[in-house]
Amino acid sequence: ALEHPTVREAVDALAERGVPSVTLISDIANTARAAYVGLDNRAAGRTAGQLIARFIGPRRAKVAMIAGSLSYRAHEEREMGFLHLFEELYPDIEVVGLREGHDDEAKNYRQTRMLLGQHPDLAGIYNIGGGPEGIARALKEAGRQDIVFVGHGLTPETRGLLVDGTMDAVITQQPLATLMSCVAIFANLRAGRPAAEGTARPGIEIVLRENLP
Repeated sequence: ALEHPTVREAVDALAERGVPSVTLISDIANTARAAYVGLDNRAAGRTAGQLIARFIGPRRAKVAMIAGSLSYRAHEEREMGFLHLFEELYPDIEVVGLREGHDDEAKNYRQTRMLLGQHPDLAGIYNIGGGPEGIARALKEAGRQDIVFVGHGLTPETRGLLVDGTMDAVITQQPLATLMSCVAIFANLRAGRPAAEGTARPGIEIVLRENLP
């Protein structure tokens, strides 16, 4: 859910009625939610930055980010991790900006076209959210599949983009394991046990064309 006062109030109102809430994929700060199930998104952003930097190699370069919406705490944390990684370890790589595509293919297409027009020497793109097909279409039309392209979530779409070489890496987590953690948390709460007992935070998985499951 969005990081928004209305959402926080709704979560707290449910908690007051004894109805537990679990945040999934993106957390909501300062609420009475029972638990969060999802990646360490700051670490995910740093991982994306490390992948892009290593693919680019030791040279001066420009990279860009396209977010779904920074109203999602997950996207904001990924952005922070990504930026800090380059500030700390790769000062020769310039992050030229952040654009919001709202997980929409058409908007991501337009944002990518604008980025390519403004920065013809762009070397990498990190797609923080969804809509990777739009970014891929813009790269293909411009003949810029040399640009390192890293995103999130192994789906039929991102799988195809890995296979054809448009995407270089996908950061993902096991959706079934994530959902089963939610089930386990609610079972714990019903039984009076600590919410997270017997569960583990999903690990970050990096999928390349060569190791597609």
